[in-house]
Amino acid sequence: MPNRATLKGKRDAAILALLVGCALRRAKLAALRIEDIQQREGRWVIADLRGKGGRIRTVAMPLWVKQSIDAWTAEAGITGGRLLRPVSKGGRIVGEELSDWAVWSVVESSAKEIGIEHFGTHDLRRTCTKLCRKNGGDLEQIKFLLGHASIQTTKRYLGSEQEIMVFFTNLLHLAASTVVAIYNDRWQIELLIKALKQTAKVKSFLNTSAPAVKTQI
Repeated sequence: MPNRATLKGKRDAAILALLVGCALRRAKLAALRIEDIQQREGRWVIADLRGKGGRIRTVAMPLWVKQSIDAWTAEAGITGGRLLRPVSKGGRIVGEELSDWAVWSVVESSAKEIGIEHFGTHDLRRTCTKLCRKNGGDLEQIKFLLGHASIQTTKRYLGSEQEIMVFFTNLLHLAASTVVAIYNDRWQIELLIKALKQTAKVKSFLNTSAPAVKTQI
């Protein structure tokens, strides 16, 4: 996961936080400007985000996401313009814009560090929406969050609700590092379940206690 002691690590942590906490597409994230992040009615939001088909929406931002952004912008000295900037190996900002492919690269490399292959920005967007649904968000709210034109598209996006976990991003007392650790553990569990489905001959468990499951596996 990103090394938050470095400038690049702070930027990468902000990227992951925005993808997980706000369900942004990578192109929209790459184009995000400081001025787009505003306080409305006592909450931080990404204001007037223009999506596909020209649809405009305002996306709520969890406090831990804003804290990750603040850590990056304070270290980088960014007060306006594009939020995300290229960072050299020497730890210096070397441009005014970060490409959407650079955003994708951050996600892919972070996933590989924790043993997850073939994982991209859209997987984090999908994770955010599933967690939102589990936390009680209705389909219309999630449709608005994603910027979908059709509720049917949102339903297909969510897939099976049995796969949805608790929406930790609403627990504002949790530190950003704690939320990241929780998501890390969640993906490790999903990888284990996937491996069991693909390789194990076990179709059901006789008992759900830890020793019984280990023995049967």
